[in-house]
Amino acid sequence: ITKTENEEFVVAVLGSSESLQVGEEVVAIGNPLGTLGGTVTNGIVSALDRQIMVDNIPMTLLQHNAAINSGNSGGGLFNMAGELIGVVNAKSSGSDVEGIGFAIPSSTAYGIVQDIIANKSSTDKAYLGVEIGQTRQGYVYITKIYDGFDAQKAGLKVNDIIFTVDGTMITSSNALSTLIASYCVGDTVEIVIY
Repeated sequence: ITKTENEEFVVAVLGSSESLQVGEEVVAIGNPLGTLGGTVTNGIVSALDRQIMVDNIPMTLLQHNAAINSGNSGGGLFNMAGELIGVVNAKSSGSDVEGIGFAIPSSTAYGIVQDIIANKSSTDKAYLGVEIGQTRQGYVYITKIYDGFDAQKAGLKVNDIIFTVDGTMITSSNALSTLIASYCVGDTVEIVIY
């Protein structure tokens, strides 16, 4: 895209990924296959804080079912008000998989952008190295532990319930993800588990 002196760029309005609800409609805009720029696909938000590994890095992402193909990464995920609520970055693939796409929540992306502006680069964020689930009563528990991360080194186990992190009560899986992401690599935290 080129811009002449008399033209104005149209910019996306940043929306709040934190106000999303499962089932909310979304659209993904991207460049599938690297040749079909400006393609729009639609879907719904399937999960708000899905924890998956992307290139051996644990990430907490929005899960959606808008069609995503190679080349879509970096494209926007928008709500029905046209606000950017995520950055498409992954999809599950395989002969038995269909309609599972992922996006970095806008709140996470915004924090990274602010970090880059302030520091000229993004500082490393902490990862606990677990997948978590949540009971109907609001308890957050470990469903999987990844090899080589600090959770494994500290002796955490599958089915451990996480009560507090550095004195902060954990009331949802999203609260845990947000709290852990606020730490930097090398920080030490105290986790109370059952």
